[in-house]
Amino acid sequence: MAEYKQYITQQQENGTVMISEDVIATIAEHALTEVEGVAKGGAEIVGKKSWGKGIRIAIAEDNTLTIGCNVLIRYGESVVKVAMDVQNAISNAVEAITGVTVADVSVTVCGIVRK
Repeated sequence: MAEYKQYITQQQENGTVMISEDVIATIAEHALTEVEGVAKGGAEIVGKKSWGKGIRIAIAEDNTLTIGCNVLIRYGESVVKVAMDVQNAISNAVEAITGVTVADVSVTVCGIVRK
């Protein structure tokens, strides 16, 4: 059975651009793995092998995004600081690459990992 996917639709001068939620999830997952202090995140936690599979995306009627992700943080790092850095990294990356407004990024810290 085919999986229903949401798209963000942007009207352009020469036509329409549609961005899949999978694209946004991949951008978000790549951004969170670049944050200092994150041991694992997204697909690595849920056991999936594809980028973006551990990221939750909700697209509102006004095409704003709500993004959720799970992370494991390295032992000794500030949980709050790393979580805030993940929020900023995801929001900045998605907005810069897609031009879509990110309304909210929820970070669930699932655990601490020793170095």
